[in-house]
Amino acid sequence: MNIQIVTVGKLKEKYLVQGIAEYLKRLSAYAKVSIVEVPDEKAPEVLSDAEMKQVKDKEGARILAKIPDDAHVIALAIDGKMKSSEEFAADLDKLATYGKSKVTFVIGGSLGLSEAVLKRSNEQISFGRLTLPHQLMRLVLVEQVYRAFRIVRGEPYHK
Repeated sequence: MNIQIVTVGKLKEKYLVQGIAEYLKRLSAYAKVSIVEVPDEKAPEVLSDAEMKQVKDKEGARILAKIPDDAHVIALAIDGKMKSSEEFAADLDKLATYGKSKVTFVIGGSLGLSEAVLKRSNEQISFGRLTLPHQLMRLVLVEQVYRAFRIVRGEPYHK
């Protein structure tokens, strides 16, 4: 399986970089995983609704440019469907089984994802109703993808 994670912004926090690197190393036994960063749109702290839409649209265009036409796209969105780790694992396994070997996960910027990106997605998932920094979401996602492969193969890790 080829998994691509398209995400907005550069990751600067050393502890997150190290954690993600560890899970990417572990995942290399199961899948080819790549992370593609697109620049975040610079914006003032306080934005009008129109300005927020403009920022999301610009980031969205950058995201869409990185998604292969034949990819199954899973957007991480706070309003997406919540799944257990077992459900997430089963869904990834079904994608691989039924010929969807290219999966792209999308993590938006601090304002979320544009309508165009949400429309392009095949599904939207949420890892909970809590708001998490999008940088931390990268670590959570790669850990859950790793966990999913371990669950599918019946290997110890998941508790």
